[in-house]
Amino acid sequence: MPATPARRATPVRSLVRFAAFVAVLILGWILPIAAMRPAVGQPAAPAAPAAPERLDTCPGLVSRTSPRIVPAAVVPAALAPDQARVTYIGHSTFLIESPRQVRVATDYNDYVKPPVVPDIATMNRAHSTHYTLSPDPGIRFVLHGWRDDGKPAGHDISYQDVHVRSVATNIRDWAGGTARHGNSIFVIEVGTLCIAHLGHLHHTLTPQQVSEIGRVDVVLVPVDGSYTLDLEGMIEVIAALKAPLMIPMHFFSRYTLDRFLERVKSDYEIEFAETPTVVLSKTTLPAKPKFLVLPGR
Repeated sequence: MPATPARRATPVRSLVRFAAFVAVLILGWILPIAAMRPAVGQPAAPAAPAAPERLDTCPGLVSRTSPRIVPAAVVPAALAPDQARVTYIGHSTFLIESPRQVRVATDYNDYVKPPVVPDIATMNRAHSTHYTLSPDPGIRFVLHGWRDDGKPAGHDISYQDVHVRSVATNIRDWAGGTARHGNSIFVIEVGTLCIAHLGHLHHTLTPQQVSEIGRVDVVLVPVDGSYTLDLEGMIEVIAALKAPLMIPMHFFSRYTLDRFLERVKSDYEIEFAETPTVVLSKTTLPAKPKFLVLPGR
């Protein structure tokens, strides 16, 4: 019997369906590959850089843990040409930064150290907490406040926008006598400010020393009243220098600090800062002489 038209059409329909199925398979394979190829005329994207082997080799990391997220407000702002940033690290060590990012660390030692390597480090030799015999090799200028031959240290250097000079003072030696020129007061000129770090001062200043120090805007003052100069003597030094702003240091405990502040509060304004860092300029200096207490020890 001859085939009906419906049965003759069945192979054709099957062939069409099979062809469509094959086309879908081919397109499903080709299109994803084409999408991954770069467009004509555009260079292929560079491969992602390999991750470093050790995270602690990255600049600024202080530990081998994951990097911390630092709020934008914590990042130090750039300084104006007339400003200086002063951070109390502890004991007698301050980090002083200039508008051109020159860093000076005072009484640099192995125990209380700033978080960055300074460009300039000043030292005094009263105790090992005021100097080191193995300073970081990255420090450009290491300034000892003494000389082994007993002569004044006599530092006078300029680096970028910072000028540092020293004024020699005497110091008590371990035998109870006097070591001439064994300590230095360092005067740091930065921005438009003159900042004097008294070091481990053991006596009041002579008129010649006051003249050599000259006009200063900020004095970093040891206030322990025993290891350095006694309270009355230190108050005499402050009065002779006539600086508008004093920042206490070398006080070991809150008791020692309060004892000194109690003694001076009738003559000087006292302000307690919430953070150990302050940005100073000539225009922000107080009209009346003041002690600014930065958190530290």
